[in-house]
Amino acid sequence: MVRVLANDGMDKAAAKLLEDAGYEVILDHYPLDELKEKIKEVDVLIVRSATKVREELLNIAKEAGTLKLVIRAGVGVDNIDVAHAKEIGIEVRNTPNSSSDSVAELAIAHMFALARHIHISNVTMRNGEWNKKAYKGIELAGKTLGLIGFGRIARSTAKKANALGMNIIYTDLMGKAEGFDQFEYVSKEELIQKSDVITLHIPFIKEQGPAIAAKEFDMMKDGVFLINCARGGVVCEDSLLKALDSGKVAAAGIDVFEEEPTKREALYTHPKVSMTPHIGASTSEAQTRIGVETVDTIINFFK
Repeated sequence: MVRVLANDGMDKAAAKLLEDAGYEVILDHYPLDELKEKIKEVDVLIVRSATKVREELLNIAKEAGTLKLVIRAGVGVDNIDVAHAKEIGIEVRNTPNSSSDSVAELAIAHMFALARHIHISNVTMRNGEWNKKAYKGIELAGKTLGLIGFGRIARSTAKKANALGMNIIYTDLMGKAEGFDQFEYVSKEELIQKSDVITLHIPFIKEQGPAIAAKEFDMMKDGVFLINCARGGVVCEDSLLKALDSGKVAAAGIDVFEEEPTKREALYTHPKVSMTPHIGASTSEAQTRIGVETVDTIINFFK
């Protein structure tokens, strides 16, 4: 029997689908020290963002000879050493189709929160303050939204923002996307200079460093909004704080951080920051879709 360990949890309906198909499913969470032993007993490891699957863990699995497949139940695979896994014969998969709309909706939600001061008025009113005159907002309609990266999540974000009346520009390493002529493809530099709102949809590549740092902030319009629901590290947090304090960035919406949970008090207490604890894919609908896609991946792999 194929043994599947969902170390960061799994949709219960999806787990039952696997069990009905004849797989053994383990839903317990094992910290790294314990996982180093448990990994020797399973054929499939499913992780979200909490569990890091690095070279040491993969080598232990390879030596045991049981683990055949690692699945990231989500989009990004930066918590998995994909190159090393493939080098030693362990396959890596993700679920790229499942959470696009949920992450896109969160990015839009942060835009609204910033535009109408919802993030901070929700705090001050709980403190008994009535700061009506301080919370003059803006409308998103008519503003230019620039998307850095134009994969599934960015495309969903673009469609939703376009329906709100925003003007959409985007940039992507793969160049202009076919079938999206209603949106304008531009260089990264042009996007940074033109956008009223910038949202990121790219992975963090440690060797390349942040995609948005001091140089990029200097190029932005004064009073820009910055949204990051992609990956911690793609925005330099030190540079972001300076840009917020100077007014270059009017406000920022952040779901992902350089360190999680974040310990950067200057960021999580900043009145110009709307933040969430890495919940982009945390909707009931997305988790159901992720579970189904994960099940399909496992069953097809072992056919």
